[in-house]
Amino acid sequence: MKKLFISMMAASLLLSGCGAATLGNNESKEDNKVEEKKAGELKVGVSISTLNNPFFVSVKDGITTLANENKTKTIVSDAQNDASKQSNDIDDLIQQNVDVLLVNPVDSSAIQPAVEAANEANIPVITLDRSSDGGDILTLVASDNVKGGEMAASFIVEKVGQGAKVVQLEGTPGASATRERGKGFETIAEKELNVVQSQSADFDRAKGLSVMENMLQSNSDITAVFAQNDEMALGAVEALKAAGKKDVLVIGFDGNEDGVKAVKDGTMAATVAQQPVEMGKLALQAAYDHFEGKKVESKIDSPLELMKANK
Repeated sequence: MKKLFISMMAASLLLSGCGAATLGNNESKEDNKVEEKKAGELKVGVSISTLNNPFFVSVKDGITTLANENKTKTIVSDAQNDASKQSNDIDDLIQQNVDVLLVNPVDSSAIQPAVEAANEANIPVITLDRSSDGGDILTLVASDNVKGGEMAASFIVEKVGQGAKVVQLEGTPGASATRERGKGFETIAEKELNVVQSQSADFDRAKGLSVMENMLQSNSDITAVFAQNDEMALGAVEALKAAGKKDVLVIGFDGNEDGVKAVKDGTMAATVAQQPVEMGKLALQAAYDHFEGKKVESKIDSPLELMKANK
């Protein structure tokens, strides 16, 4: 009987201990409850991959426009397409005690330690256009990049037919947008088209031009080019024009001002158009919602449309 009594007491103590641990976790969650703040009380840190790209300038403009309307303080940093600089920029923003970070990563993998540093400081992180491969993110505000890649491939099939020779200009290696746009494009292109070459041009116009020039040396008979952003597409247009290849279709992605203009005048065949200003506003609005105690979805979709040339 004594052994049975001792066993029962031990079990009781064990259960009591488990209950205390669970209560501790609940208390911990309660301690991390968001301190509600009004828009005008917030200090928002913004890290953009590059302000040398009109698309990301528009994303920044969307953020600052809404911030100015609500008297929200913003601190904007330009990573200049340098993942190390971006990490340092975010460290600086953390040291400035920002309430929230809006981050457009240069590289989805390289940004992870910076996101985790923000997590340690209890600063929520919202990513734009590109995700982070690790760390805790409040939400990702982005277009459906996979769907956009599929839209581009389907348009090429419609215009030049099955089995046509095409090339792809890829974005920055490691960026989630590069992976996702490529995945969507290749899902259809591998079955319906003949993709003779894919190469990175880092989402950059000048590199798009030089990579396209190199591609034409070994693939002069291509009928279409899919560039994973408008900047590379515009570089490809210049290379094709210099080579006298006026009939090659060029399809971009983003819908930035220069890309839209090129589609309207027929220089580019199409662009998968995002709405970067709206993307920036959606990200800051998600921050407002969070600090008002509202639920924020883990993914917020920004609209997409295929803009085609009239020619």
